[in-house]
This record gives sequence, C-alpha cells and structure tokens, in this order.
Amino acid sequence: MRAAVRAATLAELAEHGYKGLTVEAVAERSGVHKTTVYRRWGSVEGLVEDALEQAREEPWPIPDTGAVEGDLRGINRLVQGGFADPEHGPVASAFVAAAVQEPQAARPLHAFFLSRHEQAAHVVRRAVQRGELPADVDAEEVIRIAVAPIYYRLFVSGEPVTEADADRAADAALAAAKAGVLSPRGP
Repeated sequence: MRAAVRAATLAELAEHGYKGLTVEAVAERSGVHKTTVYRRWGSVEGLVEDALEQAREEPWPIPDTGAVEGDLRGINRLVQGGFADPEHGPVASAFVAAAVQEPQAARPLHAFFLSRHEQAAHVVRRAVQRGELPADVDAEEVIRIAVAPIYYRLFVSGEPVTEADADRAADAALAAAKAGVLSPRGP
C-alpha cells in the first residue's frame, strides 16, 4: 500500500505539481481508499513527507572517476540531469516547491538533502585520502557549494542549467576546497 501511494504521489506531482496535488487524486490513482490515505498520511504534506522519507533511504549512484574533479562534475551532472529529466525533473521541482510553500514538507526535504550530501561527500573524503584536497576540508560543504549554483539557476533566477554550467560550478567548488576556503576554519 505504501509503495502504491508513493507511486501515485510522484505521478500526481509530475503531472500537476505541488499546487495540484490532492489526497483524493492520490487515493484514486493508487487504488487505496481515500479514508485510508487520510488516516495514514493525513494530508498532501504527509504524502510529500513520506515520499521524501522513502527517497532519502534510496542509494545514490556516487561517481568514482579516480579524480575529485571528475567526481564533483559527475555529482553535478546527476543533479542537473535529474532536473532536466522529463519524468523525474517535475517531481524534484515539485518537492522543492512544496518545501518553499509548506514547513511540514521543508523538514523532510532538508533531511533528504542532508542524506544526499553525506553520501556525495564520500568523493571528497576519497580525494583527501589521495592527497588531492587538504585534510581539513569540510566534505559536505564542498558538495553544498558545488550544487548550489544549479539550484540558484533553477529556482531563483529561472535560468537553464547546462552540463557546462554544472561542470563550472563543480570546478568552482573544487578551487575553493583546494584554496582552503572550505575548511571548518575558513581560509
């Protein structure tokens, strides 16, 4: 039942966005009775929260190119490509929109991002072990700085994000990390 409701929630988000998401539509699409959906999830915010919680638990394909530059570019291309994907992009955008509009949805999105940053930070830790980055670099901060320009373009300025843009953002984060700007103590 949970998987059916999640699939229906994601499909509704993809088709109608967060503003168009309703418990009734999710119930109908999932084949789960409306009262059951209300009892278990309570609201559209509860549906979004549960879908994000499940997504947080899914592994993320972290690149391993043998060099931090390729790994950071790979992560950024995963993010850029995810939003550009015709099936998954609208859902990811709807999650961000939900978090902006509803505090109950912001908490699970924050937890989702913390999980993704923690997973992705492995590439930075590998780079430290290989001697590519300073030992005191803040691994999660490198990831946040790398992906931030993508989110800025998508959700603040409304600009398109190309692979070249994603690569440039990764390269900027790498330069900052190498310069010591992203250590817990700063430069």
